[in-house]
Amino acid sequence: MEYKMEEKKALGRGIVKVLGATFEEGSPEGEEVGRWRYKLRNRQEQLSYLQSGERYWYGKEWYGSEKRKIPA
Repeated sequence: MEYKMEEKKALGRGIVKVLGATFEEGSPEGEEVGRWRYKLRNRQEQLSYLQSGERYWYGKEWYGSEKRKIPA
């Protein structure tokens, strides 16, 4: 895959080259789309997957990149 370099203006540094989009455009196709449950081996893995996802969005014991340490 060819990576696209873009020129952007950076504060205090003038114009710099940055890496552009690194994904291929399009959408998933086929009958396997959205069947994440069947990719996991058993019910325990499914529950673990869902619990970690909920912890990421709703947990209060850690500070991810989308969360603030001190609420506004």
